[in-house]
Amino acid sequence: MARLMEYSFKEASIEEHVAKLIERISRLEPEIHAYITVLEEQALQKAKRLDDALNKGVAKGKLTGMTVAVKDNICTKGVRTTCGSRMLLNFNPPYDATVINQLEAQGAIIIGKTNMDEFAMGNSTETSYFGPTRNPFDPSRVPGGSSGGSGGAVAAEMADLALGSDTGGSVRCPASFCGVVGLKPTYGAVSRYGLISYANSLEQIGPMARTVEMCKLLFEAIAGHDPLDGTSIPEELRRPTELGSRTERRSKFKVLVPAQILGEGTDERVEKAVLNALSEMEMVEFEVRSGDLPSLSAALPAYYVIAMSEASSNLARYDGVRYGHQSPWKHDWDETYSATRAEGFGVEVKRRIILGTYTLSAGYYHKYYVKAQKVRTLLITEFKEAFKRFDLIAGPTMPILPFRIGEKVKDPLEMYMCDVDTVPANLTGFPAITIPCGFIEGLPVGLQLIAPPLGEELLFQAARLFEEELSLRVPRINR
Repeated sequence: MARLMEYSFKEASIEEHVAKLIERISRLEPEIHAYITVLEEQALQKAKRLDDALNKGVAKGKLTGMTVAVKDNICTKGVRTTCGSRMLLNFNPPYDATVINQLEAQGAIIIGKTNMDEFAMGNSTETSYFGPTRNPFDPSRVPGGSSGGSGGAVAAEMADLALGSDTGGSVRCPASFCGVVGLKPTYGAVSRYGLISYANSLEQIGPMARTVEMCKLLFEAIAGHDPLDGTSIPEELRRPTELGSRTERRSKFKVLVPAQILGEGTDERVEKAVLNALSEMEMVEFEVRSGDLPSLSAALPAYYVIAMSEASSNLARYDGVRYGHQSPWKHDWDETYSATRAEGFGVEVKRRIILGTYTLSAGYYHKYYVKAQKVRTLLITEFKEAFKRFDLIAGPTMPILPFRIGEKVKDPLEMYMCDVDTVPANLTGFPAITIPCGFIEGLPVGLQLIAPPLGEELLFQAARLFEEELSLRVPRINR
């Protein structure tokens, strides 16, 4: 309860805190549209139970009384989980994802399921079947995607914390556009059991919060080995990158800024804000150097080939028989199957399924998919070499400022370019964090730090330094 009192609304009880938060959601939701489902009654009942436990002195858990907004592609038992799609409009999972069980064990309260790009395919939360989420700092602009609902909910204080999923930057992108902190953990650090797959070799569930410390707290609650997830890192292999505490550290953070993530395609104002923040940190505990990571220039096309290929395979299960929406019988299985998928999926999902099927087809598998995997291997090698000389790799999280709703939705290539700085962390599997590093015309700018595998503690230490030294905490949105 002490943490709740320190960071949130400072009410006398958890029930009052949740009631006030629900009132704020009802007031702001018509404008922001961060949620697909709000669990008002369920959250209040949990708050009462936690208050009773606190009064009896038996409450346990690092997150006791904190509300968590959960992206709607993470399974919650008995609570509709739509993936932002008509295909799963009425899907009520019969089980909880592992991260949900972990949150429950730590005393957290699930306040609702957040809006998202359909099946996590998008950069703006505009492809949701339920309509777009709006950026709390400027409702005419997007919150980023695909975890835009989670980012908007945290930024607008419609939840204390949030979970998103990050396939190509889908936690870091909305965190950057909404001015909050977001982490893409090391691949395998957090269980993916119960996360509805889009591209399973790339995606991770990640925490979002208004401060680095709260983001760290949520990460610690959901990290750990899960025998239900075959990609989960066993405990005996979880050897974090060692770095002493700030007072124990004897040398500066050595930070590489690759030339390939600046310049062409990056808004000059964003580049200036990021470089200014890094420059200021050179006077504290950072040693910043520019350099080259040549394979970064091939990361974006490689990412989209791999992601779309995995999407075409993962989404094959939605045929109206095994999973998802079913169109009325058309007197022929092929016609019924086609109608089911035509009705159930939106335009962006269909585009990625078609392109992914093409890259996996017999005549083009080696030309596209295998070549993309070779780029991925090369990228991992370059990053490992860089981490022999540097602690962190830094640059902008998003190359541009939050754009207006509808501005890019008809140009998918321009939309895909938004991921250019975030996809390398997904291809390599390395952890990355975004933190606010300034505001331009009232819109947030995010700075991204990437660390070696299992280097989350290193990221939190460095990010906390930014937060403390530059006073970069997101301002409150008073509505």
